[in-house]
Amino acid sequence: MNSALPHPFFKMNRRHFITTTLASTLAFAAGAAESERKLRVAIIGHTGHGNYGHGLDTMWLRLPETEVAGVADADAAGLAAELKKLKIERGFADYRQMLAETKPDIVAVAPRELAEHRDMALAAIETGARGIYMEKPFCRTLAEADEIIAACEKRGVKLALAHRNRYNPSVPVLDKLLAGDAIGRLIEIRARGKEDARGGSLDLWVLGSHVLNLAVHFSGKPVACAASILQGGRPITRDDVKDGAEGVGPLAGNEVHARFETEGGVTLFFDSVANAGDRVGGFGLQIIGAKGVIDLRMDSLPMAQLLASSPLAPAKEPRTWTPITSGGVGQPEPIADIKEQVTDHLLPGRDLIAAMRENREPLCSARDGRAIVEMITAVFESQRLNGQRVPFPLQVRGNPLAAL
Repeated sequence: MNSALPHPFFKMNRRHFITTTLASTLAFAAGAAESERKLRVAIIGHTGHGNYGHGLDTMWLRLPETEVAGVADADAAGLAAELKKLKIERGFADYRQMLAETKPDIVAVAPRELAEHRDMALAAIETGARGIYMEKPFCRTLAEADEIIAACEKRGVKLALAHRNRYNPSVPVLDKLLAGDAIGRLIEIRARGKEDARGGSLDLWVLGSHVLNLAVHFSGKPVACAASILQGGRPITRDDVKDGAEGVGPLAGNEVHARFETEGGVTLFFDSVANAGDRVGGFGLQIIGAKGVIDLRMDSLPMAQLLASSPLAPAKEPRTWTPITSGGVGQPEPIADIKEQVTDHLLPGRDLIAAMRENREPLCSARDGRAIVEMITAVFESQRLNGQRVPFPLQVRGNPLAAL
């Protein structure tokens, strides 16, 4: 063989090298272009029926990664006002038409009311959206949650829930504190809703979902529940069950007391009594350990504080609560605009975008949402069974109060 000629093996590998290098270059270029392209967002609201949640319409105007492609609202006056607020021209009375025409990357399911969440989410998935940001709570029943999650998994859609406190940058700091010995062995977690006029079952749904979402993050998944629901101090009956506000479905009771066993061995309590709360306390949870307590207040900054002394023993000296920020215990908050980043959903929005690009689950995913719906359903099922302990996973996939 002429030694001056390339070996056939070399020629084949050279061709393979050129081909794979070109493919890699094109893939990198496509990825770079995708990361630079603004993601198109379609917003679904419904004035008079949950409106646009807590800023799930305007958040996208503040994210340079996104642009609003259209908004849908079945209420004509509400739609006109929303077009003016968003400073866009494309408005639709029918959200399905909007999804078909705008072909968005992300859909914001904004209404606070739950009645339409399932249909809106499925429509977004079916028309090709790659991401969904949904107002909490997730949906009315476990059957609806199962259906949405199955559709997301089939199409590879990332769905994030607007439990904005879960995205607070201080949460990883709390994880490290609990993994260490900051408060000793965990004894229990106590959570309460806002306990305003909505106290009881509605508070469990609307605001309790926030605290339960965070509580389960720290305690681990629930494995059983025992609960009681009261109306005016007595156990609820079938006559108390009505169609609840906020589109939650069958509802009863202005007082709820629930006890959850968790896989981490920590007992989790949730309580809500109508008109028992105030603007300062209540809405949040306390993680109680043998050597201290971590207190979390929803939508407050700093969100968490540490009491580094035993909650079980009387104290001779005044006890001091030390703020916990994203910088650590007793440290000043290093993120200057953290309040806006959290409460205006900027951190959740960016996490959803990252989840879409990295092919991972959002910090507060559809499965996390279903876990909360299961906890709420378990409270109703335990009451239906006269306070009986109910094991997870639940067999019932509807609302047990409908069968009370």
